[in-house]
Amino acid sequence: MKRKLDDTVASCNLIGVLNSDYPGQTCSIARALELVGERWTMLVVRDVLLGVRRFDDLQADLGIARNVLAARLDKLVAAGVLERRPYSEHPPRHEYVLTEKGLDLWPVVHGLMTWGDRHAPAAGGPPTVVEHRGCGGAVDAHGRCERCGEALSARSVQALAGPGASPRHPLRRAPGGAAPLAG
Repeated sequence: MKRKLDDTVASCNLIGVLNSDYPGQTCSIARALELVGERWTMLVVRDVLLGVRRFDDLQADLGIARNVLAARLDKLVAAGVLERRPYSEHPPRHEYVLTEKGLDLWPVVHGLMTWGDRHAPAAGGPPTVVEHRGCGGAVDAHGRCERCGEALSARSVQALAGPGASPRHPLRRAPGGAAPLAG
């Protein structure tokens, strides 16, 4: 009985700790995390960068509950990270496109991907590799082209299915197996 009570108290304490905002924090990182710190949110941004832009495609690729995805998309649109654009009138359908504010998340997404490839690698190698669209050089952890040294942005790179990409990887389904991240 004591164990069950301890577990209940621990669960209640966690609920109080797991807030979605950081009151009292005067910190740019805390403010950014309020918007994009939830894991599904960053995975939605990743998928949109990779060219997955329609609700049903995002839902299928992420395996996320439809209501959770709808809430994340609404939050990102309201914050100006994504823009909803119609692609069909009958029936009404929309796709989600990154705004300039959203494209500014590319270094964050690339940094997390690079960190994950280095410190939590997939067995078959990186699922996604990024290269400079201008010269085909690899992109280093700091967002520079290893071949020509240019500082890169989402508009100057493309993502390709890497050696560890599963058959379901969005870039395996893309024409040519690559996708420009913007533009």
